[in-house]
Amino acid sequence: MSGKPIASPNSWKLEDAKAQFSEVVRRAHSQGPQRVTIRGRESVVVISVEELDRLTRPAPKEPFLDFMEGLALSEIRLEREDDRGRDPDL
Repeated sequence: MSGKPIASPNSWKLEDAKAQFSEVVRRAHSQGPQRVTIRGRESVVVISVEELDRLTRPAPKEPFLDFMEGLALSEIRLEREDDRGRDPDL
């Protein structure tokens, strides 16, 4: 085995990824996610911490007023019958 990635520049056989782990990590930083295959099937992906942080960063919270205005509640027709309750049994 030549130790070079297979299929694409970002795909590695497991044995090659193990033998050249430093290179896999370097490429994850410089070229993006590195896919590792086992028996010809994609199994895992090595990504940089920066990429993980970008992917798992929560969306910024919208201010409550903007959220409420975005609901378009003025377009909903709400009607309610005059409810006087019920007569209690005494």
